[in-house]
Amino acid sequence: MSGDPLGYRAKFGVVTPSVNTVVQPEYDAMRPAGVTNHIARIHIPEKPIDGDAGFQELVHAIDRGLDDAVERVLSCEPTCVLMGVSIEAVYQGGVAAARAIERRLAARFGELTLIHAADALPAALRALGVDDGPVSLVTPYMPDADAHLKGFVEELGYGYQQAIHLEAPTPLQISHIPEAVVRRALTELAGGRPRAIVQFGANLSVARLAGEAERWLELPVVAVNTATYWHALRRHGILDRREGFGSLLLQH
Repeated sequence: MSGDPLGYRAKFGVVTPSVNTVVQPEYDAMRPAGVTNHIARIHIPEKPIDGDAGFQELVHAIDRGLDDAVERVLSCEPTCVLMGVSIEAVYQGGVAAARAIERRLAARFGELTLIHAADALPAALRALGVDDGPVSLVTPYMPDADAHLKGFVEELGYGYQQAIHLEAPTPLQISHIPEAVVRRALTELAGGRPRAIVQFGANLSVARLAGEAERWLELPVVAVNTATYWHALRRHGILDRREGFGSLLLQH
């Protein structure tokens, strides 16, 4: 419990890329009373993503700016730090890379609780009863990301059925992908009847759409921002239910 008059239950520090316009409003929409979100920006350039090399360059830019953003947000003494970016650890080596980031930040700043997609997504799938079997993905990335994502999914113990990559040409333009495009991708993926559909890309606004899609697709749809924020809440004993974001926040 915090002595902060608004964040008296928890203060969440959030680090997200400077081009990301989705994490902050989606996290705020899921925020229960007594929890506050405090944003620090990781500066990255808005430039075209040219194949795997361009994507690697983007991931390294995020990683280079991560520590400074964490240092800034720690000055408000948050309860924990959420990584409002889904690709960094996954693209650089999955769970092992996420643990390496945790160790690096702990060595610099002391012990801290870091909430990130590499832990949140498998926790969300387990909470929804998806312990094994094939999953499918929808992402805003280029197809070059496929091998990295397949490796991450299989490391978690799931089969990798299919992915649809929506090919945003720049980091900022991820947020410009129309909802109708995401809806069509979800419908196509559901045709293969995976155990679940997982959405990557924290700058792709899917939190509310995923909740709707669960009803008409009749299978779990896990949005990365929902999973990350849910994981932060539950890790700190905050069990509030929230309508409009799917069964994860409403029932688990």
